[in-house]
Amino acid sequence: MKGNNMPASPIRKLVPFADKAKQEGKTIYHLNIGQPDIETPETMLNAIKNFSPKVVEYSHSAGIESYRKKLAGYYNSFGISITFNDILITTGGSEAIEIAMMACLNPGDEVIIPEPFYANYNGFSCQADVVVKPIRSTIESGFALPPISEFEKMIGPKTKAILICNPSNPTGYLYSRKELESLKEIVLKHDLFLFSDEVYKEFCYDNKEYVSVMHLSGLENNVILLDSISKRYSACGARIGALICKNKEVMGAALKFAQARLSPPTFGQVAAEAAIDTPASYFEAVKKEYTARRNFVVSSLNKMEGVFCPMPSGAFYCIAKLPIDNADVFCQWLLESFSYQNSTVMLAPATGFYSTPGAGINEVRIAYVLNLEALQNAMKCLEEALKIYPGRKL
Repeated sequence: MKGNNMPASPIRKLVPFADKAKQEGKTIYHLNIGQPDIETPETMLNAIKNFSPKVVEYSHSAGIESYRKKLAGYYNSFGISITFNDILITTGGSEAIEIAMMACLNPGDEVIIPEPFYANYNGFSCQADVVVKPIRSTIESGFALPPISEFEKMIGPKTKAILICNPSNPTGYLYSRKELESLKEIVLKHDLFLFSDEVYKEFCYDNKEYVSVMHLSGLENNVILLDSISKRYSACGARIGALICKNKEVMGAALKFAQARLSPPTFGQVAAEAAIDTPASYFEAVKKEYTARRNFVVSSLNKMEGVFCPMPSGAFYCIAKLPIDNADVFCQWLLESFSYQNSTVMLAPATGFYSTPGAGINEVRIAYVLNLEALQNAMKCLEEALKIYPGRKL
């Protein structure tokens, strides 16, 4: 039964322990999940308040046309030349990935993914009967793209796609133009699909350049861009994403899957269409805030004895290597057995972001999605916890 092979979320598996700790009166600083505390733009909220149809109808299976047209203009502003016909609106970025896999790949086909990667890629692959072939990036390199020679070694007759996340969840790494050009060469050489999850493109720091796979010339038939409004507008619950591709055959197949689920959420699309009018000042303030949070968290981590954390250039995550025996045990211990001033911190064990068994055993992912005061308290909790953790290693 396929359900037996479907992996549970490694990000959410500690929730019962967190719930119990809260019942005991502990304050928990949630750094385990990418749920920002940034306020959703008023443009979105007002659009929902002012939406008063007589009937909430199905939209077109590809999404509301006025939204897709406006969204095409949004991508055009990033130098991504598309029309509304190249866009399929989905129920969150998750469905965009699922549909892309099902539209482009057959059961048993292989997709190469640099690890660590977003844990739910495993689940999406299971749903599509696709085999994940992980290729290791390392914390020592800051999680840079593995050498193309390593990709070559992994490509076989069943290899049909490469999937990247840029900027990355869970590492915060931002791929350079040079790295993407090297991927382009191997994709064209072996006629592969290149899936690119670019949900965090608004969050690139230190004046680093955001380069989309759709900026790469000559890849029009191979590239599928996957996106979502969840993190861009701090609107995770709206559940609106997008699959973008100029390959007409792919879009035709994707539309069939979209028709099978009827249509994406109407209220979410109304909010998302209005969100495109969000002023630039909103993103300037958000980037400034995330930059301050990133700088504080990474600096605090690297000051702790035995801890190493590379500086991420995008998204709002980092992975830290800790002086511990087992990240899964440590993260559960934080919730079950540790308290500092009646508080503790909830982290995501990095083991859940690797496909290779045993990888990430002493690493955790931290989402710096809380305000600076909360992050200060959370880092103090972590520092004190590491001093007394029974499985500490140096």
